[in-house]
Amino acid sequence: MGIKVEIQNMSVNDNVPDYNQFRLWVEAALENEKDAGELTIRIVNEDEGAALNRDYRGKNGPTNVLSFAYENSPGVNANILGDLVICAPVIEREAIEQDKAWSAHWAHMVIHGVMHLRGFDHIEEDQATQMEARETEILTGLGFNRPYE
Repeated sequence: MGIKVEIQNMSVNDNVPDYNQFRLWVEAALENEKDAGELTIRIVNEDEGAALNRDYRGKNGPTNVLSFAYENSPGVNANILGDLVICAPVIEREAIEQDKAWSAHWAHMVIHGVMHLRGFDHIEEDQATQMEARETEILTGLGFNRPYE
């Protein structure tokens, strides 16, 4: 069956990856969890990104990626991984600032978001080390440079 990936592109940005690229990156982040269910990736502009970041994280301004893991309600057994919200203008700006190819940064943010949906985090230093190591392994396996150098 595989993972079902839905893309909602609400951005006017031209440099948004295509469906096949998103799917490849999601599957790489899921490793052997290809039957993880459904995932929605919503590509947004800075206004929507800032509103969501404010409402759900209490922070001002847009961020690169937000992850919303799905939790089943009692008695419901839906096979949904969750949602990613990616702010296209932030991704492009960060790629330029970090001197990365846009596709490498998009791949990193998709994989980073999926890792959050799988329960990884980077609040504590040991968690960050583990998450960054796994992201690096996935990205280099896809032919990208190490993201944290």
